[in-house]
Amino acid sequence: MSLVDNAVYVDGQRVASPGSLDETFMTMRTTGGMAWIGLYRPDPADVRAVAQEFDLNDLAVEDALSGHQRSKLERYGGTLFMVLRPARYLDDVEKVEFGELHVFVGPDFVVTVRHAESPNLAKARRRMERKPELLAKGPQAVLYAIVDQVVDEYAPVVAGLENDIDEIEDDLFGGSPDVSRRIYELHREVIEFQRATQPLDEILATLERGAEKYGLDVDLRERLRDVHDHVFRVVDRANAFRSLLQNALSVHSTLVGQRQNEEMQRLTETSLAQNEEVKRISSWAAILFAPTLVGAVYGMNFDHMPELDWLWGYPFALALMVGIGAALYGAFKWKKWL
Repeated sequence: MSLVDNAVYVDGQRVASPGSLDETFMTMRTTGGMAWIGLYRPDPADVRAVAQEFDLNDLAVEDALSGHQRSKLERYGGTLFMVLRPARYLDDVEKVEFGELHVFVGPDFVVTVRHAESPNLAKARRRMERKPELLAKGPQAVLYAIVDQVVDEYAPVVAGLENDIDEIEDDLFGGSPDVSRRIYELHREVIEFQRATQPLDEILATLERGAEKYGLDVDLRERLRDVHDHVFRVVDRANAFRSLLQNALSVHSTLVGQRQNEEMQRLTETSLAQNEEVKRISSWAAILFAPTLVGAVYGMNFDHMPELDWLWGYPFALALMVGIGAALYGAFKWKKWL
């Protein structure tokens, strides 16, 4: 069912929990109380029924139905329309899941249209029902409770992102092959988190500026300022996370380049060592080739070879082999091949 919680309050006390929107409208007319209607992924018919009853702006209603809106605050006559981007950290997959919440606030009603599991508005409602004196301040108090719940749920997200960044810093210098992909994914999550949280600064500032004009209770002003302070801290942490990840990307690129240079240097040294070995092998092959050539010529056993009848022919052949080998050895030694 799209109607997840529905109540009418009088002086901060729940006086009715209607089972349908029509019952809610009838109860409001008879009691004169405030309705707090919670819708979860509602049917368009439910949203249009609420819009017709409370005379909601058509553009705001279309935004609530279509979703995919940025965080913003708009005023249409006596009705406030707020879009919030709640978030929650999923420990099992180490990911941040973002939602979308649309809030309509009028003189005697609050309507929330939720498109994701977060925020836990039931928790905010229970907290307000335990403080009837605060809930008696009307729809503006409910709006404060909703915003406060959204901001409170940012704290586990900040802790989760901080833990992920710590793990990345460990992997960065550990040579993990997946670290670059994890950095990019986390960087994208942090950017999305910034988009969700940064507009809250201006939204809360706008509410504070209009506090006197629209008769906002002094106690609620102080509470909104406290929420605003929490938003400041969350935004600062998100900005710090983004800077850390950008630095991590730079460091990762430097480390990858350094490792590539070391690998190239190692390959170059290996290649040079191989070249030296080739030079030595080639030099000794040439030195040994010279006597082999001379011996091969004499091994042909031709009849007409003057050295065969010469007394010094054999010593001459040996001396020729040694001489050529020595000359080649000296030449290669001079070229530093040996």
